[in-house]
Amino acid sequence: MFIETIFSKIIRHEVVSDIVYQDELVTAFRDISPCAPIHIVIVPNILIPTLNDICFSHKHLLGHILITAVKIAKDEGIAEDGYRLVINCNKHGGQEIYHIHLHLMGGAILKSI
Repeated sequence: MFIETIFSKIIRHEVVSDIVYQDELVTAFRDISPCAPIHIVIVPNILIPTLNDICFSHKHLLGHILITAVKIAKDEGIAEDGYRLVINCNKHGGQEIYHIHLHLMGGAILKSI
């Protein structure tokens, strides 16, 4: 059984958020605590708690998330200079909200990891 998250409420527009993109598969919005000048969170519209919970049937969705990230990077004007994509998994990986999500960060030179 999965527990609903704040992301589910953002997807349904029940919580105010700066949504920059939404379609039938994903929703993307500005992070409320940005780590870079441009910091957008891209989430699937279905609840998948962690990367460990993905399966083969999610392959189209995961590809769509990446394609959406590239589109948003271009729309935000950071594609040419570069950007970072991050997915955290579970507590030790830094995941705080258990609804998989991709962080798109850019707009400045980011510290190497």
